Amino acid sequence: MSTIIAARFKQQEHVQAAIAALQDAGFAEQSISSFYVNPPGQHDRYQLGGDHNKSEGAEETDKGMLAGSVAGAAVGLAALPVVGPVGALVGAYVGSFLGGLASTKETTELDAAGNVHPHEHPSGMMVAVALEPAAEPQQREQALALLCASGGFDAEAAEGRIEAGDWLDFDPLEAPQRIEGSA
Repeated sequence: MSTIIAARFKQQEHVQAAIAALQDAGFAEQSISSFYVNPPGQHDRYQLGGDHNKSEGAEETDKGMLAGSVAGAAVGLAALPVVGPVGALVGAYVGSFLGGLASTKETTELDAAGNVHPHEHPSGMMVAVALEPAAEPQQREQALALLCASGGFDAEAAEGRIEAGDWLDFDPLEAPQRIEGSA
């Protein structure tokens, strides 16, 4: 495992410039990885697609739907003399829908400045470089400076393995560990 410094880029030309700058600075070609991160939800971790077994924030919807359908059926039964037997069915249906909506949670986190902190990597092009353990402190600052000077932003640090230009253990669902002070 090595320390990996990575940054996102908006333009392919900036990706190429970052790779060239890293190589010119002495980073080995096989320790540099460039790749595209798909948008959240499009990593096809499950056979039917998607990244999670259930949508984030929707873990409690089953319970909400059950509670809503019971409450709706009760209201429909209470209105039985007015609306007839269909009222209980319509009440259960509407109640399950509203209960499911009410139990869905908002999962976005904001810091004091109102910035969104993603729970996983946002989409975009990335360049990453694995640092040599013996030279890590010096290489860390150098790699960060080169990535940012080439147009990189949202720089992050991670532990992992880059071999032959592939970040083997990159997980797009893992929350990025941002480096403070990187644009």
